[in-house]
Amino acid sequence: MSFRRALALAACGLAGGSALFSAVGVGKQPAPRGAGGDAETRSAGAAPGPGLLLLPPAAGSCPAAPGWVERPAGAGGYWDSNWDRLFPESLFVTFSPAILPHIKMTCFNIFRREPLALINLKKKNEETGEEELASRLDHCKAKATRHIFLIRHSQYNLDGRIDKDRTLTQLGREQAELTGRRLASLGLKFDTIIHSSMTRATETTDIISKHLPGVKKISTDLLREGAPIEPVPPISHWKPEAVQYYEDGARIEAAFRNYIHRAEAKQEEDSYEIFVCHANVIRYIVCRALQFPPEGWLRMSLNNGSITHLVIRPSGRVALRTLGDTGFMPPDKITRT
Repeated sequence: MSFRRALALAACGLAGGSALFSAVGVGKQPAPRGAGGDAETRSAGAAPGPGLLLLPPAAGSCPAAPGWVERPAGAGGYWDSNWDRLFPESLFVTFSPAILPHIKMTCFNIFRREPLALINLKKKNEETGEEELASRLDHCKAKATRHIFLIRHSQYNLDGRIDKDRTLTQLGREQAELTGRRLASLGLKFDTIIHSSMTRATETTDIISKHLPGVKKISTDLLREGAPIEPVPPISHWKPEAVQYYEDGARIEAAFRNYIHRAEAKQEEDSYEIFVCHANVIRYIVCRALQFPPEGWLRMSLNNGSITHLVIRPSGRVALRTLGDTGFMPPDKITRT
């Protein structure tokens, strides 16, 4: 039995109730292959990555879904206006040194971005003895809209045994050129390009960035491909080990909470940000941002080089402008591998 599986099973066996924890390795690891054409299977017994991320497990008597997948009471129409809290209050999450630098922390409140949650209601004005709630709320409210452009990497060499060998194909390079031209044609002032550290995403970013001179590029391990959560309904040709969902899923959820949220209160102007990553990551992020069941991520399909556009208003409202747009590509250039 592998070290990772032993830890997960031990956590499920020893814990009972809500205070369940499983040790999850976080680091650069191969991602799953076969889920909608953008994944890689991790070999059995692979060594866990550096650092441990403690999260609730799911197996047997454990919860069926990871602890960060929160469920509102009741059914029907529901919108959590405080959806972009950094971490659920019900979890005690311990980040390893490997992942901690990637997580944004706020000195006011680690859990919420809703303005009312950022204010200490017990604090009184020294002169009047009143709270001056309205003025303090205005100080904490977001003012700007964030435009998030999620780009799936271009077609890559599926025969590569390790990540550095999975470079873009010639067609993939052409797709990246077309995506770069499309983004440039929008006439928007892009702030940054944040991309997965995997080879195919990095090469896609390098080509796109030629069409957007002066836009800063940032590489991150959080956006690497992986298995975000067990899909519903399941598929027969892609079944990663259960523990893989807790390794990759914790990291991808951390990416969502770190990057997908309303603007900070200090941001004055609307922002336009590009994220170049992978199909599984993008589909999971879309489900989470729209507050759809994240288990449904595999019901969507994304073409190589496609553009998905999310808009996050100051109120926290989220809109999906486009999903997997490749209408700017000739039909013979469209692939989904």
